[in-house]
Amino acid sequence: MVQSVTDANFVEETQEGLVLIDFWATWCGPCRMQAPILEQLAGEVDESELKIVKMDVDENPATAREFGIMSIPTLMFKKDGEVVKQVAGVHTKEQLKEMMASL
Repeated sequence: MVQSVTDANFVEETQEGLVLIDFWATWCGPCRMQAPILEQLAGEVDESELKIVKMDVDENPATAREFGIMSIPTLMFKKDGEVVKQVAGVHTKEQLKEMMASL
């Protein structure tokens, strides 16, 4: 399951293990294309392998500003609290699995 995070709980929710963060907004067409792909991925991987969260950049601008998110969707991988990869645009489930395997 993909859970939503906020500026208030971002650090706490993304500091342990491998976490994929989807920076998105409700008005963003490509973001709406990415969402079901992330839901599928979440259904296929155990949360102990990969935790998937999403953050609405309009409702939570501080974190997006802190990480310099300029375009959405932006997908960021954090491993034990450190950013290890960041990509912009829509990605397939297979591409995401390849990225995950390389980290």
